[in-house]
Amino acid sequence: MATLQYLLDALTPFNLVLALAGVVLGTVIGALPGLSATMAVAILVPFTFAMAPASGLIALGAIYTGAIYGGAFSAILVNTPGTPSSIATTFDGYPMAKRGDGGLAVTLATLASVFGGLVGAFTLLLLAPPLANVALSFGPTEYFWMAIFGLTLISALSVGNSIKGLIGGCLGLLLSTIGVAVVGGDVRFTMDTQMLLGGIDITSALIGLFCIPVIIDLVATKTPHLTVLQDERGYRLGEAFRIAMASKFNFLRSSVIGTAVGILPGAGGSIAGLIAYSEARRTSKHPERFGTGEPNGVIATEASNNATVGGGFIPTLVLGIPGTPPDAIILGGLLVQGIKIGPSLFNEQSDIVYTFMFGLLIATVLMLPVGLIMGRYAYKSIVRVPKSMLVPAVAFLTILGSFAIHSNVHETQMMVALGVLAWVLQRYGFAPSPIVLGLVLGQIAEQGFVQSYMIGSATGGVAAMFFGRPISMAIIAFALLTLLYPLFMTLLKRRGLAKAADDRAAADSAPAPRPPRDLPAIGFAALFIAMGVLAYLQTGDMSAMGSVFPTAVAAAMIVLSILLIAMQIGRPPAPTAPEIEPRPSTARRVSVVVALVAWSLLMPVVGFFVTSLVSFVVLIAIASFDRLTPKTWAVYVIAAVVIVGSFQLLMSRVLQLMMPGGLLF
Repeated sequence: MATLQYLLDALTPFNLVLALAGVVLGTVIGALPGLSATMAVAILVPFTFAMAPASGLIALGAIYTGAIYGGAFSAILVNTPGTPSSIATTFDGYPMAKRGDGGLAVTLATLASVFGGLVGAFTLLLLAPPLANVALSFGPTEYFWMAIFGLTLISALSVGNSIKGLIGGCLGLLLSTIGVAVVGGDVRFTMDTQMLLGGIDITSALIGLFCIPVIIDLVATKTPHLTVLQDERGYRLGEAFRIAMASKFNFLRSSVIGTAVGILPGAGGSIAGLIAYSEARRTSKHPERFGTGEPNGVIATEASNNATVGGGFIPTLVLGIPGTPPDAIILGGLLVQGIKIGPSLFNEQSDIVYTFMFGLLIATVLMLPVGLIMGRYAYKSIVRVPKSMLVPAVAFLTILGSFAIHSNVHETQMMVALGVLAWVLQRYGFAPSPIVLGLVLGQIAEQGFVQSYMIGSATGGVAAMFFGRPISMAIIAFALLTLLYPLFMTLLKRRGLAKAADDRAAADSAPAPRPPRDLPAIGFAALFIAMGVLAYLQTGDMSAMGSVFPTAVAAAMIVLSILLIAMQIGRPPAPTAPEIEPRPSTARRVSVVVALVAWSLLMPVVGFFVTSLVSFVVLIAIASFDRLTPKTWAVYVIAAVVIVGSFQLLMSRVLQLMMPGGLLF
């Protein structure tokens, strides 16, 4: 009877309005790169102090779950994760959008997010106290092996280019060590600048590594940025439900993974999405389709990262240990209102906690109609917007989002620098995804490794610390299975085709052509060797705790780079590539790079509004392949003023961020 009363309390008109408004607001914020769930929750916490505790929790929980889901929009449509939880959504979501299946990808992401969110919320409702104790079983060793488990995905993302993928992963790991060491406090690789003292912010790095290459390549040709289907089929709900029914085990497995990872403090949706994606690929009958627009990749990521919301509240409410930054902010809000966190919460203040749990379920259900409606119009809008407006608009969001994270212009400059670097590396076969994996998982891996090594050294059993714990052994087994399963399936497939291959060899005795020599790969490998040697030399002034991880990463980068060079020696020269029509415009791409660099450098001097407005207009001119009439120019300039001015007011007046004033504004 009491349970029914809690449900009715959650269904009051006021709480329903809060849940709906929170989901809509969270989805919009999550879809904008840089405007994270943490920012949304932090800004709105003070407004909940005037509400009843349960209503305030429902509003914050709805914003949180909506923001995690909203990250899928930009991940699918512009190849930029709106939140770190949507990293793996870009792997298949954006390829689906490029071939004309963006609407289907958004619908699948919505269904998966709702299902995963419901699994996490029901787990929170039914099993919170007993599952909270599971989080206490995870120590630094388990976190280290979980990070390694996530890094095994590099092999899946680098099929046919594994050495380059592993080098990219090492580069990301090395970037994660910049700044103050997570254990030991050593200041590493900052080049004596305060700009790098805090390290590289993950969210701004994600924006740069994923979005800047897309912006640069958008102006390369006149071809549409996304494929436009002549028979636009709207939501494509029927097709999405058929795929969902065929992938029901992927839905369930990914949701369970997300809930389990969410229970672990500090893990978060990015690790959950990577592990679920890896497992979906391992168990798929067609793993080679992943990374090329496979719907199950989108399903796995979105089901898992939304399940972490409910899972993350378990240690927050039961143990007082927040799993993610938004959980920590919500926990602070509860303490301000005088709510006692701990196991007794479920008995002494059950009306608050259970009303909140039912409210979280309701908010997750509301995400279905909200997501479908917003997703349909978002995809149509992105498809129909001409490049001359899309390029400056997306570039503006990247600049704005990277600055808004910590109101730091240095992070915007770092975002642009990493983005240009990613574009150059991507042109020569070094994909940004492994770099991102290394950057995201680097600190977790280092902290777990160093702490485990210290504990093992103190107890006289380093090997037992890493390989003698049951949970660690289970994670290692899954990591090995994920790493070796594709190789095993490839061997089986080769054996099955061996007879046909022998017959073809007998019919045609000519030797198979050898792959051509990759001269850029040799040059980049030499650069990475120099970078690894330089990093290794700088570790000499660090403590043992601060140097062990970057030393190992630098050594691995050097060895892999030497191996890449060795693979190229003896190969025939590459043939002259035929000219591709339409020929990509190098001048336009270089112009975009110059405009972005100038934008980030001049913003603190001239001011945010003036610099953004001028850069917006310059990018319109660069991205326009047809001659614009004066009337069109007037419309575009007015649109630029409205967009830049609206966000200037939003950031400075509503969100109370200190925007760069400069000399002219």
